[in-house]
Amino acid sequence: MLAPIEQLTIDELVQKQRRFFKTQATKSMAFRLSMLTFLKESIKHYEADLLEALREDLNKSELDAYTTEIGFIYDEISRTTRELKRWMRPKRVRGTAIHLGMKSEIQYEPYGTVLIIAPWNYPFQLAVAPLIGAIAAGNTAVVKPSELTPNVARVLTQVLERAFTDRYVASVEGDKDTAQELLAQKWDYIFFTGSTQVGRIVNQAAAKHLTPVTLELGGKSPVIVHGDANVSIAAKRVAWGKWMNAGQTCVAPDYVLVHESQQDAFLEAIKQEAFAMFGNGVGTKRYTRIVNESHFDRLSHYLTEGDLVFGGETNRDELKIAPTVMTNLHEDADVMKDEIFGPILPVIPYRQLDEVIEFISDRPHPLALYLFTESKDVERTVMKHLSFGGGCVNDVIMHLTNPNLPFGGVGESGMGAYHGRTSFETFSHAKSILKNTTKFDLPVRYPNFKPAEQLIRLIQR
Repeated sequence: MLAPIEQLTIDELVQKQRRFFKTQATKSMAFRLSMLTFLKESIKHYEADLLEALREDLNKSELDAYTTEIGFIYDEISRTTRELKRWMRPKRVRGTAIHLGMKSEIQYEPYGTVLIIAPWNYPFQLAVAPLIGAIAAGNTAVVKPSELTPNVARVLTQVLERAFTDRYVASVEGDKDTAQELLAQKWDYIFFTGSTQVGRIVNQAAAKHLTPVTLELGGKSPVIVHGDANVSIAAKRVAWGKWMNAGQTCVAPDYVLVHESQQDAFLEAIKQEAFAMFGNGVGTKRYTRIVNESHFDRLSHYLTEGDLVFGGETNRDELKIAPTVMTNLHEDADVMKDEIFGPILPVIPYRQLDEVIEFISDRPHPLALYLFTESKDVERTVMKHLSFGGGCVNDVIMHLTNPNLPFGGVGESGMGAYHGRTSFETFSHAKSILKNTTKFDLPVRYPNFKPAEQLIRLIQR
């Protein structure tokens, strides 16, 4: 009988998983598919508990919790199960003239034992989505859920314990000291989702062992509403993307740059949409709350840094802040330097597109960028001049719902990507293999073949 996780030290748990990985059991397609099935069945068993835990920790409504957390995972498991056979197949690649008689291919093999550190804003989805990729690729895994959402962490642990033995997949709950102890171990891969500040710490810990990492971070994701944009559509989609989960989404619109000719119309339209979707927030039962008092106080400070167009109401007892739009902000204001990660939306007017490009390019690369325009020329200009993780034209957030689009950051907003096949590839080492024939042997590579240099120069010209 296996010892429960609480009786194992972290070092013992890691070594236990390493021993199991060496048995080669995790590498067969049948094993990987059965483990994905066990995971899905366990989630279904605890679905009601997960919904309740998400309500307790973040006040997420059942619709929001299912759509953005549980349903997302069901879909990812189903798609991975359907496609895994094709993903695992070695990929043939072409050679050149000097590879006559040879075959070249890429074989995907698991890294080994991996660590997944999850955040608190989507505490279930962002823990399990990378785990799906790790399982599909044939790894063993340790998952560290966020201590800021303890009820979800508890149920996530139950889900994984029901589906797997700890020698294969385990959940390790705890605070930052536990995270530091985990990071002190030698892993074959680390996948971290969280802030840029903590991402640097994770990267430094990984560098000690030359461990590869994926860092899913954040940043200030801008929205550009150009002069020719459909303002009503822009306002509706920005309102939905901004105040879903009370703005606690890594790709939520962080601020809006709106053409001065559209500013008044945009402000009026987004005010109407905000109240239509979320009410005043503070008095709305289904509105997500801020995760803790520290984040609440940080966000409340931002409310003093500009003019309120609407919103600004707060309730510290319930940790709620109303959907809020602010204008007349100074560039040095904290709200314009920090990633907001809350329900506050600065709106800044501009005259020329060049101003927008300069404003955004002078700052760290954002995780996402959203452009509203009817002009292909404007679209081409923005896409050519600005670097960002991913984004949308005439929409927000929806790019991460397409599993065929890699999701990840660039620069300070992260490194690496996942979702769909990209998750499988992220947790796999692409091993290059060349197979040569013994039926003949071209002499051109050998130094005693006199015309070798002439032929090689001719081939490689």
